[in-house]
Amino acid sequence: MEASTDPTEVALFEARYLAFLETVSNLRPQLHQYCSRMVGSVLDGEDVVQDALFQAYRKLESFDGSRPLKPWLFRIAHNQCIDFLRRRQVRQDAEAEVVVQDAVAPKDPVGRGIERAIERLVLTLPPKERASVLLKDVLDYSLEEIAELVDSTVGGVKAALNRGRAKLASLPELSKRSRPVPNPEVEQLLGLYVERFNRNDWDGLRQLITDDARVRVADIYFGPLTGSPYFGRYQRLTTPWRVAVGEVDGEPAVIVLEPGPGGWVPQALVRVELSEGRIVGITDYTHCPWVLSSAESVRFAA
Repeated sequence: MEASTDPTEVALFEARYLAFLETVSNLRPQLHQYCSRMVGSVLDGEDVVQDALFQAYRKLESFDGSRPLKPWLFRIAHNQCIDFLRRRQVRQDAEAEVVVQDAVAPKDPVGRGIERAIERLVLTLPPKERASVLLKDVLDYSLEEIAELVDSTVGGVKAALNRGRAKLASLPELSKRSRPVPNPEVEQLLGLYVERFNRNDWDGLRQLITDDARVRVADIYFGPLTGSPYFGRYQRLTTPWRVAVGEVDGEPAVIVLEPGPGGWVPQALVRVELSEGRIVGITDYTHCPWVLSSAESVRFAA
């Protein structure tokens, strides 16, 4: 995006940018809820949201200021979800496993009282049906709004919604997520990372990390870990804290803990990316509290 020197264009962009910031600050948790349920992970969902907001900022100059920002941002986030699912080949797998003819009798809404069950079961649906059910039965969007967000027609949304509801009605409710098989190598490396972190052994930590590792502190910093102030930020904290190996909805993670009334309580989540026995990336969600609150289960060994 090239900077303009025309005062009118500069003022117009600044107005759009201020509206963008205000809308994002109010909409962020809802965007995360949608993206995390679309991709099946509260951590992946936040990464998708951040990528979507970056794309939105790059396109802000071309945004039609006479239209509302919220649907535009949701549409970008939706497209990022679809791209993410395509990269994981989730859509192809889901469509192969759940084959239902288009002619399905309409079903009544599943009901707002079991939104969590919908959000778990919805992962069995192909993306368009998944998006339609989430946007209608969880986020309460109108058919017209959904059609705009998913680039479809009202009739297409109705058909996808009916198919999705019919499939959900035929499935048993999932009482809990299936937990992945533990990986001893991953557990050992995360254990070493946490042990050295709690000892403030920064030199020992760096021995676990590749020279080209990247760190992402959500909404604050993204770049090389080497030379970044990431570890120093924790070293300078004046409030008591510690980290622990844990799981977020069954996914391995590092949990940042602070003292609470009943002992150590989770305050933030950190994802550590591993490859060939080394750490290649760190994503810290300290500044995104909605990620922690959106998780169904957070387990850790205090």
